[in-house]
Amino acid sequence: MTDRQAPTLLWLRRDLRLGDNPALHAALATGRPLVPVFVLDEVIEDLWGIAPKWRLSKSLADLSRRLAAQGSRLILRRGTAVETLLALVEETGAKGVVWGRQYDARAIERDSAVKAALKDRGIEAQSVNASLMFEPWTVETGSGAFYKVYTPFWKAVRGRDPGTPLDAPTDLSPPEHWPASEDLVDWGLERAMDRGGAIVEAHANIGEEAALARLDTFLDDRLATYGGERDRPDIAGTSNLSENFATGEVSPRLAYWRALNRFEGLSGKAADSAQVFLQEIVWREFSYHLLYHTPHIVERSWREEWDSFPWRDDNEDAEAWRRGMTGYEMVDAGMRELYVTGRMHNRMRMLTASLLTKHLMTHWRIGEAWFRDCLIDWDIASNSMGWQWAAGSGPDATPYFRVFNPLTQADKFDKNANYRNRFLAEGRTTPHQDALAFYEAAPRSWRLDRAAPYPQPIIGHKEGRERALAAYQNRRG
Repeated sequence: MTDRQAPTLLWLRRDLRLGDNPALHAALATGRPLVPVFVLDEVIEDLWGIAPKWRLSKSLADLSRRLAAQGSRLILRRGTAVETLLALVEETGAKGVVWGRQYDARAIERDSAVKAALKDRGIEAQSVNASLMFEPWTVETGSGAFYKVYTPFWKAVRGRDPGTPLDAPTDLSPPEHWPASEDLVDWGLERAMDRGGAIVEAHANIGEEAALARLDTFLDDRLATYGGERDRPDIAGTSNLSENFATGEVSPRLAYWRALNRFEGLSGKAADSAQVFLQEIVWREFSYHLLYHTPHIVERSWREEWDSFPWRDDNEDAEAWRRGMTGYEMVDAGMRELYVTGRMHNRMRMLTASLLTKHLMTHWRIGEAWFRDCLIDWDIASNSMGWQWAAGSGPDATPYFRVFNPLTQADKFDKNANYRNRFLAEGRTTPHQDALAFYEAAPRSWRLDRAAPYPQPIIGHKEGRERALAAYQNRRG
């Protein structure tokens, strides 16, 4: 094999797309044949929950199909990243490995070990930015520090050019000989979803082509009203692109760039709405900024003074919350939406998190772990940041004394009860199919009976709020 015949391995992770993929372009730029690889490695095995792994399997299947249509393949291997990639280098005679950077502590540790092992063997190792617009170390305050509050972060980056998105290449430069690939089905990533998988799949938007179509629909139909409708779970007012961002089926740069182009042609309230969408994409960037600079946000309270707060560990109230049986219809509808669709409207994420951490005085880690298991759009930075924001222990957090009232939230954001009627069966003469689907998706061990009466509130709002505020005041004292 000549040097030019020796391939470059493209190690794909959360960038499962062909369009606007800088790692793919960097690998092709080596001028060598391209071998796309996905490794089910130790970080994914340890950190990813049930629904994210299910969703990953669907994305990998779609990418495999797209690569095959262009005369390429996706090579699948399972094992420790270092050992697996070194084995592939040995099998293929590869001269280089290219990948898109990740920013959490476990991933950085893994990638550093891979890079060192490759270089020790004289193999080119190149990592590039393939998932963010603004990498964490490129955004600094005037004093050279990182940002801890979102608004100054937004002001620092809003005028920056994230660059023009890259087109999907038409020539994927396949090698003459392919290494063996494992079978995706043998990985069993869908197994733990059990009967819930088919129910969630009906609501999923899988693959790059579907992601781009959803983005176009949003820009055409909802961008101009996004600012006023994004808080209403009873209507289709958001982009619903979170699951596609999570797997990298569409890049944030592409979504931002296309929305920015639309924004420049809008005025008045429509322009204001478009800017809110741009800010939401940058909020995701901010969560990664904090994840990189303060990696402990994943495992413990971002604000150290919250380590002494008397949150409860797992408990019966938390189990009722998980099952959508708190007695607060708006909260329970959100928890059931999670189980039926694999997603939850952002307003509902804030409300359900507030109830768990404040009314029920349960540690945010309990909720974070449940979302990590149930969300098909799970993202390590956004999930950790979101839970700590809601609990009051995180950066730029909602004040702890702001305790969402589930009753007034329902009246304000679901006035006609359309959202609650969609996901709750109790008391409805003709329940919505999604409300009934919850009982099909839920574990049999829960022994749910849709004919059972709806539960009374697990705790009164006034009582729960006062208890939480008293604990907050005692902590401060």
